[in-house]
Amino acid sequence: MTLYGIPNCDTVKKARLWLSAQELEFTFHDVKKQPLARATVAAWLQCVPWDVLVNRKGTTWRGLPGERRASIVDANSALDLMLELPSVIKRPVLQLGQQFHIGFSDVQYRQIFTIQDEPSP
Repeated sequence: MTLYGIPNCDTVKKARLWLSAQELEFTFHDVKKQPLARATVAAWLQCVPWDVLVNRKGTTWRGLPGERRASIVDANSALDLMLELPSVIKRPVLQLGQQFHIGFSDVQYRQIFTIQDEPSP
């Protein structure tokens, strides 16, 4: 299991804490310090639509010139952008085998790992 993200991202911090609290072993891949392989991002795009992977609400996207944003129209153009500017990727990306999950919430991760809430006493 690999968690891709940026260490100072609040959502990534929450995901890392959640995984650790569940005593789940994972590898953390800092996308700013460890460049992403083209094949890795291409694999994500085989399973996740490009418009889900590109965080169009983030400051990196908003900081792009309008013509550059307008040029991101498909998986190929999104792939090039994500390799050039990994901070534009919606975080975190959790890889479990050949499955990829984008973002983090307690409910989402409980479903992924089929962890049930403890019954009330």
